[in-house]
Amino acid sequence: MSDIDTTNPRTLGRGICIITGASKGFGWALAHEVYHLLEPGSVLLLVARSGTLLQELKEELQSFTDKQRLVVHCIAANLSTTEGVNETVRVAGQEAVNEIDNVLLINNVGSLGPISGFQSFTDLERVNSYLSFNISSPLTLTAGILQTFPRRPGLRWSVVNVSSIYALQALPSWALYCTAKAARKMMFSVLAEEEPNVKVLSYSPGPLDTDMQEEIRRLTGISHCLFPCKESAAKLMKLLLDNDFSSGAHLDFFEV
Repeated sequence: MSDIDTTNPRTLGRGICIITGASKGFGWALAHEVYHLLEPGSVLLLVARSGTLLQELKEELQSFTDKQRLVVHCIAANLSTTEGVNETVRVAGQEAVNEIDNVLLINNVGSLGPISGFQSFTDLERVNSYLSFNISSPLTLTAGILQTFPRRPGLRWSVVNVSSIYALQALPSWALYCTAKAARKMMFSVLAEEEPNVKVLSYSPGPLDTDMQEEIRRLTGISHCLFPCKESAAKLMKLLLDNDFSSGAHLDFFEV
């Protein structure tokens, strides 16, 4: 395994890309960006709970051309469950026999969770459920995909962790969200140290115009200056194509 090919830096090559949380928001924008950057013969795996929304996204992507440039699979799976993670790995494994030179896994799925004072978190089951979805799920999914596409000459591997500025900064009443983002940052930093031939990036996409921001406004009354998901997704793709960041880096929308 080696880094993304810099000899042709304006494409992602012929490969397989797995995007979690792809049915809307930032994941939806990422799917659009990736679809146009993967070379013909590639595979795009779109993962989310809603099969209906995924199918709509697939049809929209394939409407951009009269030829089927890519194989697009919709995986309606709940990644908070073992079954959902295993199904995603299983479908990805079906493509492991194909001749690809690039594997890109974008761990985008995540949740806001309750915004509440520290002393309110006395329900262990509720806390564990949140941490399982936001930490354990991307860990086991990434490990499973790594096993599915093992090291071989010519195979390039990249893993993206969609992060937040709150992986680095504490925010009152956001104990679960900050904890999960910080844990994910460290988890993928460990991956970068352990697998030097896997290029790892934690990317904070900035305040985006998404359902999550609407929920934040409803719960807190706080409004932010929001950016289109497409703009942030394009910045992430440029980072991957330029390939001049250190593996394990944590980069923010406002820094690039």
